Amino acid sequence: MSNQATVPFKGTAEQEAELLKVIEAHKDQRGALISVLHEAQGIYGYLPIEVQTIIAKGLGVTLAEVYGVVTFYTQFSLNPKGEYQIGVCLGTACYVKGSGDIIEKIKEILDIDVDDCTPDGKFSLTATRCIGACGLAPVITVNDDVYGRLVVDDVPGIIAKY
Repeated sequence: MSNQATVPFKGTAEQEAELLKVIEAHKDQRGALISVLHEAQGIYGYLPIEVQTIIAKGLGVTLAEVYGVVTFYTQFSLNPKGEYQIGVCLGTACYVKGSGDIIEKIKEILDIDVDDCTPDGKFSLTATRCIGACGLAPVITVNDDVYGRLVVDDVPGIIAKY
């Protein structure tokens, strides 16, 4: 079900020029990798292998080192994010009230897995931990919109709104 390999990298020349400026500004600083990765993710929205390769070359480190840092820290993403980012809370209160079934329905409708993006770049799906809305369990977010007290049958209508 994963579409990760079917979403091609769509970096622009402008983005690459911006990344190269970031690398140039940090390349002589010890421990610059994490700062550069943060800025690169701000430019591209995620850190595909193409971006990691540019960073490795520019900073004079191995691609393995870059990849190791990207995969170690949870704030970095290897996958693109959709225009509409759906987060399904899998915290205890939400899970007990059916969020596991809700995430399965979203996966079925969008034909993607958790941490994937639809091929058209419209939707991405993440499993989150408690978002602090336990009284509304189960809860999903679509960008900044919060939907609570959901049942599986609510999912198609919510997705159709976007």
